Amino acid sequence: IVAFDLYWLGKALRMSTYLIRGYRRLNATIAINWTERLQWLDDPAPYITIAERRRRDYLRRYPQASRRFQWNAAGIKRHRHYQELLGELAALTDIQRRHAAIIDPRSLYHLAIVATYNESREILEPTVLSMLESTCPASQIMLIIAYEERGGEEIAQTAKDLVAKYGHKFAYAEAVMHPDGIVGEVKGKGGNITYAGRHATAYIESQGIDTERVIVTTFDADNRPDTQYFTYLSYTYAIDPNRIHKSYQPVPMYHNNIWDAPAPMRVIATSGSFWQLMEMMRPHRLRNFSSHAQPLRALIDTDFWSVTSPNEDGHQFWRSYFAFNGDYAVVPLYMPVYQDAVLAETYPKTFVAQYKQLRRWAYGVSDFPYVVRNDIRNKEIPLGSKLIQTWRLFEGHVSWATATLIITFVAWLPLYLNQRFSNQELAHQLPIIASHMQSIALIGLFITISISMISLPPRPTRYSRRRNLIMVVQWVLLPVTGIFFNSITALDAQTRLMLGRYLGFYVTVKSRRS
Repeated sequence: IVAFDLYWLGKALRMSTYLIRGYRRLNATIAINWTERLQWLDDPAPYITIAERRRRDYLRRYPQASRRFQWNAAGIKRHRHYQELLGELAALTDIQRRHAAIIDPRSLYHLAIVATYNESREILEPTVLSMLESTCPASQIMLIIAYEERGGEEIAQTAKDLVAKYGHKFAYAEAVMHPDGIVGEVKGKGGNITYAGRHATAYIESQGIDTERVIVTTFDADNRPDTQYFTYLSYTYAIDPNRIHKSYQPVPMYHNNIWDAPAPMRVIATSGSFWQLMEMMRPHRLRNFSSHAQPLRALIDTDFWSVTSPNEDGHQFWRSYFAFNGDYAVVPLYMPVYQDAVLAETYPKTFVAQYKQLRRWAYGVSDFPYVVRNDIRNKEIPLGSKLIQTWRLFEGHVSWATATLIITFVAWLPLYLNQRFSNQELAHQLPIIASHMQSIALIGLFITISISMISLPPRPTRYSRRRNLIMVVQWVLLPVTGIFFNSITALDAQTRLMLGRYLGFYVTVKSRRS
């Protein structure tokens, strides 16, 4: 028990450093003018000359800036700025070195597939408008609003109205209805976006557009990409020599309605964003989640997304991993896609919706038998790679279901389960030792609270400053949300899989308040 707690204490402290680094990386990436950086790809030589001159000028003014450590605040600032100059120079040099493999970003198209079930216009329209506000020209963005026939006439009319109003501003726009009752499909997002993707592919190929130069991003109805998202994606994709065998993962930030959601949902949403940010600092562990991008050529090769899995995003990683014989990775994109935290009409409905959403995510454990079967069948992937990937999947889901419960309760169990041991001093010291380790782990919680507060969007005027205090106090709910909305949902999902009570796709309620 002590060893387990020590392991998780070390992991918590390590993840806190990843969170700090990831948040700094996110802010640094947002601050870059990616439209300007796309110009580097034409001819990096003049930019290299300018960057080198700036570096030399800076060193003449601040010779100490080249030192590795600066202990005063001004020195740290200069050190970071100098490192940014070195980073620019390194990026430009790398572009020049492999310039022949870089494709012209002006020849790229972004296909945005917005999946919707029965969301209202007030949810969908801001998503469409956010794409028109992009620094990427709308003439390079194609829009598909993929709606469900079972969603009813209202969503069909909303999708058609939005395409009629804004479609002419995009390179191509269409509302595509996913028919209900297709044999062999689970009712869910996977079948919807796959149907829309195939429909769009027919149009793209009829226009003679190279499918390697089309990047597909799947969005939920409430997703609003940052204004630089498509531009940054264009840059990252254009310079990647192995671009076809990659997915590109942005940061989900649940900021659209974060001030309105109940406190437990805010804690869960913020924790989810931060977990994704920490995972992005370990790209070898990164998986597709929620909104993500993949080349159309790769999607054609993998027959688009799974139409039988309720978690088409995470499952797409494994489908691509085996389709490309292990030559596949997820590239972190340090750029936000703003989303909704769970919020329904009433608090009870909100709690139920949150539970079902997290249970569906935890049902990603259903990938395990798929992975093991394909590990056995695929002889092209090295055994070491298959073992590592399978272990990460296994360990991740077991920890999801058990770690919080073990850390919270197990130190007390020997007192009640072993009468002879309960008479020893160690049995009574064990909970105290565990408590001390949990107290040390609060360092990570303080870091989380600090970053959550500085990353919040502006407070709506309908709330007083007291709301800021509530945003801090809400974190006392973390143990409760960890048990009931993480461990219990994971145990629920895994037990259902074990008993054959398979889960379908649950559409999370999306709501806004004004």
